[in-house]
Amino acid sequence: MDELQQKLSDPIEEHRGLHETESRIAVSGHPLHAMLVAFPIALTMSVLGADLLFLWTGDEFWARAAGYAAFGAFFMGVAAGITGTAELLLVRGIRNRTASWSHFILAVMLLAILSANWIIRIGAPESAVLPGGLLVSILAAGMTTVTGWHGGKLVFDYHIGTRSGGNSRP
Repeated sequence: MDELQQKLSDPIEEHRGLHETESRIAVSGHPLHAMLVAFPIALTMSVLGADLLFLWTGDEFWARAAGYAAFGAFFMGVAAGITGTAELLLVRGIRNRTASWSHFILAVMLLAILSANWIIRIGAPESAVLPGGLLVSILAAGMTTVTGWHGGKLVFDYHIGTRSGGNSRP
């Protein structure tokens, strides 16, 4: 039985560097990255919603609202990205996980899409919505979903950025 247990060892138990997952960029134990990501997520979905409302109503207000939301999504995404990158680089247990790097790469790609969505709307938001703005908004919403799912997986499956209590390992 000892031989079988040696062959079936837990890789996380073997690598102590994977245990350190608590956030270092936090306020009173609350990770800033987790707090900031809510804003670009909500604003990205708002851009898509405003684009669809412009398409449905033809009211220029919705095109302008989409432009402002695209601006907010990009800049709040940069703020969330800075805190997330700091966590990735500062915390060994985060840095050592492949899933963290996948989330990072997806988030950088998403920031590029969010910047494009904002840039195409500068100056003439009404003419930017169809077809390009709407297509970029759909792409941004899809990428936000995938990137957010990966980020949530890091938190809920690996307890990345959370404070562990007791002796239970992440």
